[in-house]
Amino acid sequence: MAHYAELDATNTVIRVLVVANDVITAPDGTEDEALGKVFLTDLLGGTWVQTSYNGRIRGTYAGIGFRYDPVADVFVPPGWSLVDGVWTAPPMEPLP
Repeated sequence: MAHYAELDATNTVIRVLVVANDVITAPDGTEDEALGKVFLTDLLGGTWVQTSYNGRIRGTYAGIGFRYDPVADVFVPPGWSLVDGVWTAPPMEPLP
């Protein structure tokens, strides 16, 4: 099974769907990300990027509200930012 994130016009994830292995398996038996993209685009339209449930590709598993950074080729959690080349979480709010 492969997971794909649908992106809106601002590269924000709006949903994540699962695609069966037989859809993404190339004739030589290897997994081909492009096959899943074509399948989902033909079926539903939109822009799709594969994500990895175990964080194997693109940094982390994409969730709704995450942003996709095409330059770094990673999914970024909401509120995080790139500081001196390092993805940094937002500051924590002090406890009352």
